[in-house]
This record gives sequence, structure tokens and C-alpha cells, in this order.
Amino acid sequence: MATARDLMTADVRCVPASETLDRAAQLMRDHKIGALPVKGSDGTLTGIVTDRDIVVKALAAGKDAAEVTAGELAEGGVHTVDAGSDATLAVKAMSEARIRRIVVVEDGNPVGMITEADLARKLTAEAFATYAGRVYAAS
Repeated sequence: MATARDLMTADVRCVPASETLDRAAQLMRDHKIGALPVKGSDGTLTGIVTDRDIVVKALAAGKDAAEVTAGELAEGGVHTVDAGSDATLAVKAMSEARIRRIVVVEDGNPVGMITEADLARKLTAEAFATYAGRVYAAS
């Protein structure tokens, strides 16, 4: 049985909620990633910030990336799945929530992330088409 750990990309990078968006963008650039889970001051996951969020919700809205924090931008919480969960449950959770990435946790701590690219590489063509059909279906 494949698990969420089998699908994920390990070594997830997180950003503190208090970190500015310009620094978050630099971390994304330096690590060649498009999203960072956001951690609150107590260490819990509070959201996720993506490169697209920074562009659309901050820069295009005229906000200063050196002043807006990751915590201010990360809205709506974060979707997680336990590392030991069945891989099909992780894909189902992503499909139902219509999201392109999910944070993989172990004992509440992020250990990886499953992205759309991970699914494209590791699922069968049929399984990936089902996922993509659900995520990209017209609202």
C-alpha cells in the first residue's frame, strides 16, 4: 500500500507568519519551490503562501512585499495529511478541496509536501486525469 510519504517531496521549507513576503519570495527562489507552509509563533501550521499569492494578492494589489507578512497573506488555513495515510486518501483530499498541494505531517510537524507535479510523476495517467478533472472543473 502506497502512503502519502511515497508521493511527497521531502524536506519541506516553512516560513514564520511574521516573515515578510519579499523574504518568503527569496526562499522560494533559492529553494526552487512555489509554496511555503506558514507557521505561527507557537509553531503550528497556520496557512500556506504561494508564489501566485504573492503576485496576485499582494503585488498586483499595490501592497509592499517588504511590509506585508506571510501570516497576513496566508488565509483559510492549510490542508494536511499524515505521512502514513494511504496515498489514495491524500489524492482524494486534494481532489475534494480542489487544491494543488497538501502538506504532509508526522506528529503534527511538516515533513514534506505533495504537489500536483508529484501526482503527475507518481500516479497512473488515469488517476492523474481524474484528479485534474476534479481540480480544474468549472466552478
